[in-house]
Amino acid sequence: MGQAQELGQIIILNGVPRSGKSSIVAVIQETFDGLWMNLGVDRFMQMTPARYLPGIGLRPGGERQDIEPVVPILYSAMYESIAAHSRLGLNVVVDVGHHDGYAMERGILADSARRLNGLPVLFVGVRCPIEIIMERRQKTGWNVGSTGDSPIPHPVQLWQREVHIPGIL
Repeated sequence: MGQAQELGQIIILNGVPRSGKSSIVAVIQETFDGLWMNLGVDRFMQMTPARYLPGIGLRPGGERQDIEPVVPILYSAMYESIAAHSRLGLNVVVDVGHHDGYAMERGILADSARRLNGLPVLFVGVRCPIEIIMERRQKTGWNVGSTGDSPIPHPVQLWQREVHIPGIL
């Protein structure tokens, strides 16, 4: 019988868009010992057919109820892939924005955590002041328009609120 394969480490970075997750991923890949695979939301969105986008990047608010039923399946596939990489001895870093702000509760984070049960995983909440997020949105050309009395667009407010609900990180 062969030797047991050492499990790869897993780091899940959870936060809103423009909070710095991708930059943290790059630093981990460049500076941590060993091979670190990036299996984050952007990678999975690149694989997702256009008609199902933004897929696991679907923002809070129940705006795309037509694709909501596939979102939990896409997350399940992503987390099964993360687990498979770890079991093969590969380290994995993931940038994602978990929330349960869909038209109906989906329980995606609990299911995702269950799929990593028994593996060496660290869930990290990445927080960033909303003012910095707005600056980053402006610098990268994202629409920063607002409605109503608030200078912060409603979708940005939803992300900020939903991703950091206790239990979501």
